[in-house]
Amino acid sequence: QVHLVESGGGLVQAGSSLSLSCVASGRTLGDYIIGWFRQAAGKERVFVAAHSRKLGAGYVESMRGRFTITRDYITHTVTLQMRDLQPDDTAVYYCAAGPETFFYTEPREYKYWGQGTQVTVSW
Repeated sequence: QVHLVESGGGLVQAGSSLSLSCVASGRTLGDYIIGWFRQAAGKERVFVAAHSRKLGAGYVESMRGRFTITRDYITHTVTLQMRDLQPDDTAVYYCAAGPETFFYTEPREYKYWGQGTQVTVSW
């Protein structure tokens, strides 16, 4: 069993930066892909970024350059650094883990999910 715990969410003003962390435990995840998704109120959960040994870092194109994902294989931590946040970035951000897959942008490909952390961006 894998346990994922997100942290780092909060309330920030537009233009601010925020760093989210996901710490994984329970099994060796070196061969797993770990991704970040977000879900705004009333909307579907969508892909943000992912990291694996084969992929490296992958992003949804609209967030490339503003969001940066990094992964520490020793501490089992995946970090999502977000800058120039806007109200449209308001959502619950989830960390997820699953076996390597070509379809890493699809939530259904991920086997384990964290509880999520709320990010709220105000004007």
